[in-house]
Order: sequence, then C-alpha cells, then structure tokens
Amino acid sequence: MTDTPRQPDLSTQIAEHLPYLRRYARALTGNQQTGDHYALATLEALLEDRTVFNAGLAPKPALFHAFHKIWVSSGAPIAEADSASSPEARAQWRLSTLTPNTREALLLHSIEGFRVSDIAQIIGGTADEVSTLLSIARTEMTNAISGRIMIIEDEAIIAMDIRAIVEDMGHDVTGIARTRDEAVKLARRDPPDMILADIQLADKSSGIDAVNHILTELGERPIVFITAFPERLLTGERPEPAFLITKPYSEEQVQSAVSQAMFFASTETLQG
Repeated sequence: MTDTPRQPDLSTQIAEHLPYLRRYARALTGNQQTGDHYALATLEALLEDRTVFNAGLAPKPALFHAFHKIWVSSGAPIAEADSASSPEARAQWRLSTLTPNTREALLLHSIEGFRVSDIAQIIGGTADEVSTLLSIARTEMTNAISGRIMIIEDEAIIAMDIRAIVEDMGHDVTGIARTRDEAVKLARRDPPDMILADIQLADKSSGIDAVNHILTELGERPIVFITAFPERLLTGERPEPAFLITKPYSEEQVQSAVSQAMFFASTETLQG
C-alpha cells in the first residue's frame, strides 16, 4: 500500500508565492512600502479567515485572488489634489484616468505570467473580458507617457534587444552603459527620465550602486531593475525596488514594466 503524498500546508503554499505577490503589489502601487503593506494586509486576512484562500483555485491564483479582494475593498487611492501639484498627485491623477482593472490584468499577465483564465479567476469575470482589459491596458499604458531612457546592461545582445523594445514604444534611449562608472558618466552627460538597469554588471560592479549614485546626483526618477534572481530582492526586509523584471524576460514584460514605472515620478532605491 502506497502512502498518499501530503499536500503542503497553507503557510508553505503562501511562502512559495509571497515574493511574487510583493512584486505585483509594488508595481501596482508604484512603491515598495505601499505594496508590501497590501501584501501584509492579505496575509493578515488569511490568518483571520482561512476561507479567504479559495481552495478551489491553485495556490498562486488563490493567493493573488485574496490580495485582489483586499485591494478592491480598500478602493483605488486616487489623489484629490490638482494633477500638477506633486509627482505623487500627478501619478495618481493619471491612474484615475485608466479603465478599471486594466493595470491589474496587464501586470498579472505580463509580469507574473498568469494565463487569461487564471486572471479571470483572480479579478473576477470571464476570459473574454480579461482579453478586452489587456487590449485596453496596452493602449492606455503604452500611449500615456514617453521619455528618455538610459539602459545599464553588460550583455550587448540583451542591451540592444531592450533598446529596440523601448524605442518601439516611442521612448528615446540616451545610451547604454556596461559598468557602474560608465553609467554614472552617461547620466551626467545626458540625464535620463528613467533608468532600466541590470543588477550584476560586467566588471562585477553593481547596477544597484550605479542607480543609487545617479539618483543622489540627479534626483528621483523611475527605475526598472532586471535580475535573474528576483526573489532575492522581494523579501520586504530592506529598501528594495518597486519595479522588477526577471531574466529571461519577454518583450511584453519589458513593455509593461517600463509603462508602469513611467506612471510614477519617484521610485524606491536600494542601499548598498
């Protein structure tokens, strides 16, 4: 007689997918602290009421569905101030002009890799409705803002691929840097509106260090980090990036992350 394999307990199932819930929440809110707050609120809700975790879904969609219920119940945090009064107010004003659930659908699909059918379970509705939301999101987000982007990437083929993607989106590329020192010099010579940075660079220098140095000199601006190990930067234990995509990436992931980041005029940075 063979033993029936034991199913992982709820805490184990949640722990496996929590880093990616943090990534989604941060990209959705444009802020590490706010995103992690919503992720924590989801965990607290699950501790208080296990039925919030829909046992009829696979563990990852069930966790994101629980988050979505918390997110929707709290209401979208739209600033009341004039759209030109502050970077945060401008970002929230732009968000208020978007069709409801479009950003959620886009992030779930392009960054987190959920299928349309999974997204329908997470946010509610049908697969056809989700497909429509995705189509609207791509148009609204891509056409919303264009700017000047600097790329920090030591692999030439990847750098050129990213350059082609962002230029096809209508952005200008100020240049490509392979090391921390090159990045700092390029930013001084031609200040970008946004930076898209790998974390591990050619000479063993850090893309994180490069970005922090640039932001110290030039001031806050949107950042998207690229890494092969995203879970290392999604712990919630220290200052971490709000926008993060994983290698190997897809064209849609880059498009979505860049579009989301450009919606926000400031970003979380990492220390050291």
